[in-house]
Amino acid sequence: MSQMITSYSNIMDRYSNLVSQTKNPALQISDKEMESLGLGQSFGDVFASQMDRLNTTQIKADELAMDFASGNTEDLHQVMIAAEEARISMELAVQVRNKIIEAYKELSSMQL
Repeated sequence: MSQMITSYSNIMDRYSNLVSQTKNPALQISDKEMESLGLGQSFGDVFASQMDRLNTTQIKADELAMDFASGNTEDLHQVMIAAEEARISMELAVQVRNKIIEAYKELSSMQL
């Protein structure tokens, strides 16, 4: 979870820097910075990559739990950390889904 929060914090810091830089036309935003923020990619590509990441987290937690249950590993701390990371990642994905659905419903109820 701390890695996710740190990652989110880093993304927001870089986004703030990019926004402040765009006010100064002398500064150019590199393609690498744009790509690292997910800018220039379609929503579907970003969504698919995040779902793959969520799936990987879930698989890792399942594998560690199976290894612990079968006696292949004795590190309960790593098993619990992976399980909590998977749980929190899933909760985040569900909340993002709920917000997307809420936004869609709000847009579809607007009169043109």
